[in-house]
Amino acid sequence: MAVDEVLTMGRIGVDLYPQQIGVPLPRVRTFEKFLGGSPTNVAVAAARYGRRSAVITRTGADPFGTYLHEALRSFHVDDRFVTAVPGLPTPVTFCEIFPPDDFPLYFYRFPKAPDLEIHKSELDLEAIKNADIFWVTGTGLSQEPSRAATLTALKQRDKSDMTVFDLDYRPMFWESREEARHWYQQALPYASIVVGNRDEWETAGTTPDDGLAIVKQGPDGVTARRGRAGGESGAGKDAGVEEVSAKPIPVDVVNGLGAGDAFGGALCHGLLSGWDLATVIGFANAAGAIVASRMACADAMPTEDEVRAVMARA
Repeated sequence: MAVDEVLTMGRIGVDLYPQQIGVPLPRVRTFEKFLGGSPTNVAVAAARYGRRSAVITRTGADPFGTYLHEALRSFHVDDRFVTAVPGLPTPVTFCEIFPPDDFPLYFYRFPKAPDLEIHKSELDLEAIKNADIFWVTGTGLSQEPSRAATLTALKQRDKSDMTVFDLDYRPMFWESREEARHWYQQALPYASIVVGNRDEWETAGTTPDDGLAIVKQGPDGVTARRGRAGGESGAGKDAGVEEVSAKPIPVDVVNGLGAGDAFGGALCHGLLSGWDLATVIGFANAAGAIVASRMACADAMPTEDEVRAVMARA
């Protein structure tokens, strides 16, 4: 089997989005069902650009689990590492949609989400080691056995080229920010690329002095920094450091929930294409803007032609 170009690990579920925009959840009459889960959406977004994508995760042994397998295959994402957990229901997530910037999420991951039942003994470490890009999220560190599995996978990569840690801080999955910070700092040394918004970087509590650090800043755009401060020669504080930024692209926001995952999939595509950092970040920024202007997440992921058209207009 060909090596995966993008292999992600972590959360999966069913997103139920209201069809009445701007209506509080108690008064919503109809919902539409979508594939969801941040690392899963990243794999879908990468596949939209023709990348060989796969995801490591678990579902319930129920009809929603069957739906997720079918959805992954329809998006051309390999589901060979997606297994069922008997006795645990597939997670369902509801949201409210109040454009342009209010999209409350309600996670139903009880008594425990199957994607937190990934065991390190079940991992295909060779597939993880050989993937061109390996992507994990902070949610995978929130509970055992997923925590140990996530750290085992990262150690297998050992900061090899294009090992991505998406900070993905969700307070409802943790007892405290301090607990999340502790486990984030166990994972950070093994990642060569770290992605997060300002609050997530604050949770991480540190900024790596090498590799690629990406800060998503909402209405202020995106900043990326790559290299080692000081350089090998020590000639200047920022010798050897490359920093780029992308301004926000104005769109009529419909649902901002999938923008970060679209950014992630586009980031993977740009890195695999060998583009310069400014082009990669600009492309990912435009992809996120497109999905923010659409209702769905996975179903809304753009093609390369669509992203380039937006970049040209911007």
